Amino acid sequence: MPRRHIHVTGAAEAPLRAALRALRTELAIPAAFPPAVLAEAEAAAKNPRLPAYDATDLPFLTIDPPTSTDLDQAMHLARRANGGYRVHYAIADVAAFVAPGSALDAEAHRRVLTLYFPDGKVPLHPTVLSEGAASLLPGEPRPALLWRIDLDAEGRRVATDVRRALVRSRAKLDYAGVQRQIDAGTAEEPLALLREIGRLREALEAERGGISLSVPEQEIVESDHTYSLAYRAPLPADGWNAQISLLTGMAAADLMTAAGTGILRTLPTAPDGAVARLRRSARALGVDWPHHVSYADVVRSADPENPRHAAFLQECTTLLRGAGYTVFTDGHVPTPAVHAAVADEYTHCTAPLRRLVDRYAGELCVAAVAGNEPPEWVRAALPLLPDEMAAGTRRANTVERESVDIVEAALLKERVGEVFDAYVIDVKEREPAVGTVHLEDPAVVARIVGGTSHLPLGEWLRVRLAEADPGSAKVLFAPA
Repeated sequence: MPRRHIHVTGAAEAPLRAALRALRTELAIPAAFPPAVLAEAEAAAKNPRLPAYDATDLPFLTIDPPTSTDLDQAMHLARRANGGYRVHYAIADVAAFVAPGSALDAEAHRRVLTLYFPDGKVPLHPTVLSEGAASLLPGEPRPALLWRIDLDAEGRRVATDVRRALVRSRAKLDYAGVQRQIDAGTAEEPLALLREIGRLREALEAERGGISLSVPEQEIVESDHTYSLAYRAPLPADGWNAQISLLTGMAAADLMTAAGTGILRTLPTAPDGAVARLRRSARALGVDWPHHVSYADVVRSADPENPRHAAFLQECTTLLRGAGYTVFTDGHVPTPAVHAAVADEYTHCTAPLRRLVDRYAGELCVAAVAGNEPPEWVRAALPLLPDEMAAGTRRANTVERESVDIVEAALLKERVGEVFDAYVIDVKEREPAVGTVHLEDPAVVARIVGGTSHLPLGEWLRVRLAEADPGSAKVLFAPA
């Protein structure tokens, strides 16, 4: 899970561009695709491998941020005649465009992930594919991996199928619009069922001990010809939509483990010491956490609109460190192989336009349902994928962390010396005078160095801005 998100729009971009360009250069981020890759992408966009099965009669819809055009997933939700629900989930079929061993394939392995900067993204695939021919844009027939997942009346999975199909989305929706329609009661049934199914799946998540963190995003807000940082709490629709993706990832993991070959997304259980530290933070922040209540339950009860709870949720992300990918072949499924936050076996398979591993997970699942052996190109790539994904994830995390620091430094550079109210949300174990503070206003999460004093983990503190330099991506606070 990312440490935090940030969104930059409009005129606020201008003062930041130089520092962000420097960051791209420092991290050797590829600026453009090689000509051979672009040529292959153009050719593939005109002549993809099309499936025989036609599912364009299903009125799919997509739910994404308003400006997104790299649309990996489309859904159609319905009630089953004998009770329960049917989830159709279409995932962009990247393998219909990317030939194994091609220059396009090699470039995807070099990039691994789409990288998101505040002023734009560096895509995994050329945009002629990721935002064009392979994207599930409305009104366009597209090759997809079509999941059909049947649920009972409680939202439990009772049947799973996945096959290649031609699909067509009817509508491109955004989270805020979806939330308004559902709240107003104007959403038609395929969309209205998102809340119904999402809530059932959230209840099942709570039952098995899983968690979904609603960590507020940092946004730049423009007002009176200036701009500032603020927090945006996720909407319930964000969570309901995420539950459909989680459902599919768990179904995919089950298919792969039953077939004996696959790649799982795994996360170890947080050590007791980390949970104890989080309890201290909760107590200092005024977050109610009775001893008999589990970590997962207290996270679910936190309100991201409450600044103290938002600081607590930010600190909760420390318990989700250590996620990785685990490959298994020939029936030797590792034990344990669960993702601690999902509280079940799980894999990444729903974002192949933006994440390399998902293309391979999708192929493994299609083969498993068909009763076939996985393609040789998939089996050959599996042993290398965990290291490739780890390196790509480290680079993506660095991009996110440094980008946020640059934005914060740019917006605070004229306020060095000012004093702010903050909460100490993290303290280094070996350097107790060094940690992280969460400011309510402006919406900043940054480093603090307290000299010889031990920082009070989880407590309120007056802090002075000691440094804000966008050129070095540094924001530094000290106790006031």
